[in-house]
Amino acid sequence: MSLEIRRITRLSDADAEALAALLPQLDGRLRPGRAAALQAVAADDRTALFVACDDARPCGMLTLAWYDVPSGRKAWIEDVVVDAAYRRRGAGRGLVEAAVAHAAALGAERLSLTSNPSRTAAHALYFASGFEKSETAVFALNPKKP
Repeated sequence: MSLEIRRITRLSDADAEALAALLPQLDGRLRPGRAAALQAVAADDRTALFVACDDARPCGMLTLAWYDVPSGRKAWIEDVVVDAAYRRRGAGRGLVEAAVAHAAALGAERLSLTSNPSRTAAHALYFASGFEKSETAVFALNPKKP
């Protein structure tokens, strides 16, 4: 395995489809037809799409998003997924390390993420990468629902 982590700002249609096919492994409710959304994330100037590739074949991804508020620059890690066939081979660690380094270079004062409680292997990776469990509650709302 020749694993490479890189930030992608433009995705080929084939790579966008390959990454979109990973999304159901992140959440079974997500469907693969999200290639256009991945293209938009890659091109956005407030997000960074990091991709793990094995011999140029995408096998994992992570999105880093950042924004500025009066209390400082914040960054969030979102949509971390590594193909099941590539787990425990360093792809997840490489993706997280790339995001942490990029957030630091951007001057982010806080880097956060959320993770489903059932993803214990991911939690171990986050702890090993220096993240601590926050005591802050996360609240969510779909503003499109009445």
